[in-house]
Amino acid sequence: VAICHPLHYTVIMREELCVFLVAVSWILSCASSLSHTLLLTRLSFCAANTIPHVFCDLAALLKLSCSDIFLNELVMFTVGVVVITLPFMCILVSYGYIGATILRVPSTKGIHKASTCGSHLSVVSLYYGSIFGQYLFPTASSSIDKDVIVAVMYTVITPML
Repeated sequence: VAICHPLHYTVIMREELCVFLVAVSWILSCASSLSHTLLLTRLSFCAANTIPHVFCDLAALLKLSCSDIFLNELVMFTVGVVVITLPFMCILVSYGYIGATILRVPSTKGIHKASTCGSHLSVVSLYYGSIFGQYLFPTASSSIDKDVIVAVMYTVITPML
């Protein structure tokens, strides 16, 4: 909105819309966390109780379980499609609009703005690429080292960039 319709920004991004966007974000995040927490309560953990990870990650907890985790993985995939894929698609659509707007600018300012968007898009791609690999396509055979590296990518590296 700020790039494609800068003069209409305050009209489009009114306070009610901002509150709605924040509320949807909180509701989806809390519903996702609650569903995973409730599903974890039905699992039994008969192996070592030490999580070989940098934080208490859902995938690491599922690997420690000696129960059937099919339902947990199904919910992780289903919730992940909504909570991860929907915002990613919105970001890609907004970048499409931004790209179309920038390409209509006849000066070199448009190219400068495109380079700024390009660096942001690369960080977004790094973040969502590691999230997709971690949560939408979990594999029981993946190594703990790979999981830790991917987790560090989206929790430490991406915010630093």
